[in-house]
Amino acid sequence: MIDRRNMLKIAGGYAIGWHVPGASAPVFSWNFEGGSLVKVETLGTDRFRCHVKGQTDQDGRNRQASWYYFCVDGANGRTLNFEMVDLAGEYNYHPTTGSITSGTLPFYSVDRQTWIAVDEGEYDRKGPALRYQVRVPSNRISNRIWIAHVPPYTTGDFERLARELMQSRSAGIETIGKSVEGRSIPLITITDQSVPLQDKKVIWLMFRQHAWEAGSSWTGEGLMRFAVSDDAKAIEIRRRAVLKILPLNDPDGVANGAVRFNHYGYDLNRNWDVVDPEKMPEITAERKAIFSWMDAGHPVDFFLTLHNDEDNEHLVGPPDSQWLPLLHRVWDAWAAGATVSPTEDAHLMEATTTAGKPGRMNVVQGLSHDRGLPAFEIEMRITKHPKLGRRPNIEDRLLAGQELLLAIWKGL
Repeated sequence: MIDRRNMLKIAGGYAIGWHVPGASAPVFSWNFEGGSLVKVETLGTDRFRCHVKGQTDQDGRNRQASWYYFCVDGANGRTLNFEMVDLAGEYNYHPTTGSITSGTLPFYSVDRQTWIAVDEGEYDRKGPALRYQVRVPSNRISNRIWIAHVPPYTTGDFERLARELMQSRSAGIETIGKSVEGRSIPLITITDQSVPLQDKKVIWLMFRQHAWEAGSSWTGEGLMRFAVSDDAKAIEIRRRAVLKILPLNDPDGVANGAVRFNHYGYDLNRNWDVVDPEKMPEITAERKAIFSWMDAGHPVDFFLTLHNDEDNEHLVGPPDSQWLPLLHRVWDAWAAGATVSPTEDAHLMEATTTAGKPGRMNVVQGLSHDRGLPAFEIEMRITKHPKLGRRPNIEDRLLAGQELLLAIWKGL
């Protein structure tokens, strides 16, 4: 019999719930890199209400609840029932019911390497709330499972990749600045060092401006792994092009399990019309790296920032019609592959994201405005994919990175 309300102190926060005498209750935690929840209420045996933390901007507006990541100890052989709440928010100052819906059910893992999609759930729009269950295999060595909105990609994952890339003579890495909390902002260069820069195409790529968009980083990893490989096309690209890659643009957010904003609440894919080295050192460092490259006399033939979205998959370009042919060549080439299915035609952006408000230019708008660059943005969906017949997993994202680089090269 459930007999009393109890407050349980656990790692990463408080689990507020019901104590069940004689039962061995699972224990939740999220005090690890990328982990995020606010609290957990126990509704009954193996039934839990999980409060999503979310994140607001510098003005306490535009709340985004697009990320959760936690682990459960004592899960072996149980069927765990979850209800995710506190999902509503704002986007560009317009209220939304949130990004966590029946189309964005979570993934779970018993080893943090293989992530399995939860395929069934119930979405209550009035809440809003998302309910689902995870049947945990029994007779396992470990008694823990991890659950996340999408398969996570942490700074540790990037550090592992960076060590592997440094084994290639074609790759170099440098630190171009520090985040608010002092983490390094890396810049990777991939090219054939034996071939002079003269006449090489220059491709700038940006991943993970928003911390929750882990699929962006997996796609970036797939692209970089292909770029340094022995594939004949990769060898050709290295000989005839320079790749300048900003792989981890919000390292604080990734480490802290944030959603969309930096330490001070600034959206790192807005505010490209603002210069603030103290509160937005990430943008300051990235802008300086790009402009210093150009000021040294080097071209930028193609710039791309890659993002994740719930349902949309599209390519947009700067507010300058001269780049439409390039935009269509790249998008058509990528859409012909196995990992992209456009939800709308490729098109150009407006000059600013929200008219009349300072700090609302995204990186595409800002680079186009300041230097007239051929800058583009791609959104990749996290919901069920028409070509794949499922929600994209890590292997799909890695392949998407290879297909993306080949599409850019074909378009150029």
